Amino acid sequence: MISANDFIPSKYTHSIEKGNFQWSAPSNIALVKYWGKKDNQIPANPSVSFTLNNCKTITKLAFAKKNTSTALNTTKDDFSFDLLFEGKPKEDFKPKIQKFLERIEIYLPFLKDYHFTIDTENTFPHSSGIASSASGMAALAMNLMSLEKVLNPEMTSAYFYQKASLLARLGSGSACRSVKGSVVVWGNHANIPGSSDLFGVEFPNTIHPNFNNFQDTILLVDKGEKQVSSTVGHDLMHNHPFAERRFAQAHKNLDQLITIFESGNLDEFIKIVESEALTLHAMMMTSMPYFILMKPNTLEIINAIWKFRNETKIPVCFTLDAGANVHVLYPENVAITVLQFIKDELVGYCQNGQYICDKIGNGALLS
Repeated sequence: MISANDFIPSKYTHSIEKGNFQWSAPSNIALVKYWGKKDNQIPANPSVSFTLNNCKTITKLAFAKKNTSTALNTTKDDFSFDLLFEGKPKEDFKPKIQKFLERIEIYLPFLKDYHFTIDTENTFPHSSGIASSASGMAALAMNLMSLEKVLNPEMTSAYFYQKASLLARLGSGSACRSVKGSVVVWGNHANIPGSSDLFGVEFPNTIHPNFNNFQDTILLVDKGEKQVSSTVGHDLMHNHPFAERRFAQAHKNLDQLITIFESGNLDEFIKIVESEALTLHAMMMTSMPYFILMKPNTLEIINAIWKFRNETKIPVCFTLDAGANVHVLYPENVAITVLQFIKDELVGYCQNGQYICDKIGNGALLS
């Protein structure tokens, strides 16, 4: 069994004064949701997600040894970094990065030796209501691992990606599912070999061609900041009256998805995915304090999807993240029909008519 201590390095064999890397990392959408976590970003239940392709964060990391950098106002004992979003300083992001660096320093002991310039941008609209923490933290983790690979060239590819996922998790739990693979499992599960609470793993079993290039059209219902952060929401599971039953349900649903992915049974896939989405929001509505992140238009879209599916028998379904936006999931072979339905009947429920067409991708990319 791999432990977190296995990712604490011994001495590095190489050195580097300065350089830069650029990685992109995608967002992901969970099919079996994780809601509730233990200390150190450990999930209370396993989850599985589709990695997206178009919604991603692109992050360039420039680094220079402090004695050769412009970071004159910092000491050896401080983290030193500038943060740019779309080329402009973004001070309000800095505390989150500072906290991330503090969490991962034990795994990357070189962090205080360098001044970093982190320049990041998203391919999806800013303030679109799409969570960028998963893609953003994954992209940053990939860049930092590229630097460690220079310091330790003997590092294996498997270790590189496992550790990148572990680091990303410490920035944002779901970020560990944005590193590698099209279908990713995070969390220990008895019937998924290699699954771990520490990092995401590529789904190891057979996946039916029905799920190849699966489509995800994201309907932007509400682009405002949600009134309850995911961190607060996760914490409310600690004393939740239905928590244990929910965690057991997640394990059972993941078991069922193993069979569904192999058989390609889209009807059963729809049942699990929609039930998981509604269960996530049921947990929010039954916590103390309770809250509702869905909006009236979220429900209008759900009902319209149910009506369309019932009338046409086309295997289209929805899922939700911790917000009001709706992810419409469907196989590639019905894309033309479903997109026409979205344009005709669902776009009117989106804020400013905005939606994003996406599909399954393969994880982070070096550019």
